[in-house]
Amino acid sequence: MEITDHRIDAGKAFDWGRVSREYAMFRDIYPEIFYQKIIGRGLCTNGQRVLDLGTGTGVLPRNLYPYGAKWTGTDISAEQIEQAKMLAAQNHMDIDFSAVPAEQIAFPANTFDVVTACQCFWYFDHAKVMPILSNILKKDGRLLILYMAWLPFEDSIAGASEKLVLKYSPNWSGAGEIKKPIGIPDVVYEYFELTDHEEYDVMVPFTKETWHGRMKACRGVGASLNSEELAVWEKEHIELLNRIAPDSFEVLHYAALAELKVKK
Repeated sequence: MEITDHRIDAGKAFDWGRVSREYAMFRDIYPEIFYQKIIGRGLCTNGQRVLDLGTGTGVLPRNLYPYGAKWTGTDISAEQIEQAKMLAAQNHMDIDFSAVPAEQIAFPANTFDVVTACQCFWYFDHAKVMPILSNILKKDGRLLILYMAWLPFEDSIAGASEKLVLKYSPNWSGAGEIKKPIGIPDVVYEYFELTDHEEYDVMVPFTKETWHGRMKACRGVGASLNSEELAVWEKEHIELLNRIAPDSFEVLHYAALAELKVKK
């Protein structure tokens, strides 16, 4: 499904369906501490019902599945959901996945203990989504917003790869990250109150192949470039990595979370 949003990449169209295979292969990269920060807060654990918005290929529910929550995952991209279903089935995981935009989800009131939004919160129409989430969360339910990004000004490999993305997608708004709290639009506070936030550095291991795959599976590359542009970018990126990167390396990222409690 092609998406155009004036808030993102100056309105350049993107489609996660183009890169769902690479997304499944190369974006399941969150380190263990990322998940322990969630479990340590008593969220997404045994006995809880959890809705994962923008689930993509189901990275979050699949990795937290052993902790016993009952998971539902939704995403706007049917191709992403197909990958999520396939990977869950391969691992004998009972997770409900469906392809539906966050603005159109429909669940009974007081269904979920936790709603998660990992790497996707800025895509939503918050004025439409927040009252829906407030309704489907139970009393004292939690909204957990999660994020991780490389730090291009501090990591030379990340910086060089990002510069090449900008050569082909100069309006890509995913560039130039620095460590900071997750931004929360004002409308969210009409329905939720912030109870906790945290930002921390993480080192994420890669090989040349997996870093190339990770970069290809980003919005500014595989989800938006046409086939000719993508082929040229891939050739240049592989040549770049052969010049500057060892066979195995780590890339400096930061991770962030924001925990909010529903107002009821």
